[in-house]
Amino acid sequence: MRGLENRNSHMKYALFSLSIVLTGWWVSNPYYLQLLTFIGIYTVLALGLNMLMGYAGQISLGHAAFYGIGAYTTAIATVHWNWPPWLGLLLALGLTAVIAFLIALPMLKLTGYYLGMGTLGFGMIFYILFREWTGFTGGTSGLVGIPPLSIGALTLDTGSGYFYLVWGIVVVCFVICERIVNSRVGRALRAIHDSERAAAAMGVDTSRLKVWVFVLSAVFASLAGFLYAHLVTFISPDSFDFIVSIRIVTMVVIGGMASIWGSLLGASVLTFLPDWLHVFSDYEMVVYGLILMVVMIFLPQGFTRGMLDIYERARSRYSRPSTSPQG
Repeated sequence: MRGLENRNSHMKYALFSLSIVLTGWWVSNPYYLQLLTFIGIYTVLALGLNMLMGYAGQISLGHAAFYGIGAYTTAIATVHWNWPPWLGLLLALGLTAVIAFLIALPMLKLTGYYLGMGTLGFGMIFYILFREWTGFTGGTSGLVGIPPLSIGALTLDTGSGYFYLVWGIVVVCFVICERIVNSRVGRALRAIHDSERAAAAMGVDTSRLKVWVFVLSAVFASLAGFLYAHLVTFISPDSFDFIVSIRIVTMVVIGGMASIWGSLLGASVLTFLPDWLHVFSDYEMVVYGLILMVVMIFLPQGFTRGMLDIYERARSRYSRPSTSPQG
């Protein structure tokens, strides 16, 4: 049984990787290729937050801060200190992990709305730092001149090379998350989500696991920030404000909390949505609020699980044998 599950998992990721290769080969329009690259970056963001919110049940309304820490750390290291970008990545991930650990220790003692407000305040503090620390971040004018990534003599700019890099990282992130979810740690996280007191009574170290998954989620966001910074080669505080945090939460909710593959769906929808609803650009927060409200009312498990539930109900209804009354 275990061997069959492993074969199915390997087949699933092989098909997913093949679809990525074929998409990169088939899409030649630079605009759509870059749009698909952004979907990959946002998928990494949504995956990390889904591990925290969907599986561990911990609310975060300031996740854009970690996204920004990853982007600004590598930008400062490469622009001001002339570090190689890959060394900037190590610095970004390490710094983010340390900050997330220090924040999580007191923050995760809060629960429910208080935790949401605490993470919201954390996100606002870092947004102000990005905006006011002009000597390093460039302030509201932003930070320009971020170098593109390269592997040896191959420069990865906005073309197919960067597309394959981002989606290769997405595949690795999917594998990591699925391994965690299907392990004892994943079962413990779901127990915390259902009832933290019950999980603690069963011997789960809830405090340690909540801190651990918070740090993991922050590191994923930092990785996404690194990829974003070297893709656009320019960053500003507006790329990491409160609206961005809400957008990430919306990705998780739309795709489905506690659904790894739903993160891909949520990231795809929220990436294409601004193009579809550009006439409502002045009411972005209203649109996101309405989407969250509708999804939470009618599809509380997200589109992925909601569509599967609708399909299962329809299949059971039509497969149920009809019975006629006996005369």
